[in-house]
Amino acid sequence: MTSVPTRVKTTLSFRTIGAVYVWLAIVVLFSVWAPDTFPTAVTVKQVLNGNAVAGLVALSVVPPLAARVFDLSVAYTMSLTSVLTAHFLVSTGLGPFTAIALAMAAALLVGVVNALVVVVLRVDSFIATLATGALIQSLITMVTNDSSITGVQLLAKPFASIAQLDAGGITLPVLYLLLAALAIWFVLEHTATGRRLYATGFNADAARLQGVRTDRLRFATLVASALLSGFAGVVFASSVGSGSPTAGSPYLLSAYAAAFVGATQLRAGRFNAWGTVIAVLLLGTGITGLGLATSAQWAASLFTGSVLIVALVLTGGRIAVPTVLRRRAGKLPGPAQPEGSTDDESRAVPAGGTRA
Repeated sequence: MTSVPTRVKTTLSFRTIGAVYVWLAIVVLFSVWAPDTFPTAVTVKQVLNGNAVAGLVALSVVPPLAARVFDLSVAYTMSLTSVLTAHFLVSTGLGPFTAIALAMAAALLVGVVNALVVVVLRVDSFIATLATGALIQSLITMVTNDSSITGVQLLAKPFASIAQLDAGGITLPVLYLLLAALAIWFVLEHTATGRRLYATGFNADAARLQGVRTDRLRFATLVASALLSGFAGVVFASSVGSGSPTAGSPYLLSAYAAAFVGATQLRAGRFNAWGTVIAVLLLGTGITGLGLATSAQWAASLFTGSVLIVALVLTGGRIAVPTVLRRRAGKLPGPAQPEGSTDDESRAVPAGGTRA
């Protein structure tokens, strides 16, 4: 039985929560670099409020990635619900509830189409969702003519309250982020569905032989991903008071950067909710610090891309699975390991593998 000091040491080790230490280092760096503007309560609120939507988009890709599926259409789905909500509010005069319901129905349709193409037609998820995203963008252009939809109706309550209502300077989207993270964490870590998702991501063939309905799980993750990214679009429209045809574009890279960095934290080797939230705040803190330090505009993209590369290097390009899943998979026949291979090698799968 592991002693308490050992458990504490493991929990606080750099391998487990390295991003937290990097986050603290970033805070110290910018506190020294911009001492008058960075280390303030206003900056804390700015980081939280300004990255809540990014966090929702990042969380939307976690379930598909856990099942070894990419969904590159999340940014386009976010843009779609943003402009549809604005369109229904401004151009048709529908009420907020009806406008949001119709926009979310469109997001649901996107998720179902993605799932049909990937799961039923067996198209590689990377290519399929990228193609779906292109179709969504064409629809957005048709509706908006590549122009933002604005109108005073968007600023009226109760729609504006969805994102602009705050308590102590902390807006509601932060609460949405925490609730979404809590729900995903519970499903992945404390339900049979979560264990089956990880098993599917580790070895779909082995999971299928164990009776896991891998296709159904992948179908569900793509639908859930579309719904959550669609909700992020609604929140974005509420926060800025308009529907932007490019609302989701800046969030795609940061979403996957956060998800992969999160996979190195807390549950190392597994895509997980709280690790993703930590990564979102780390990235947000760095980008906010660069902005306050009056750095060049390209510095934010450079920072995000660098963090993603470092995260992939730290994981060695491999994503591991829980011991219990390895044991179950080990009971099934599978490809022999090369002679001399280590246990770590035998229990990992490529992080970039995406064959649905």
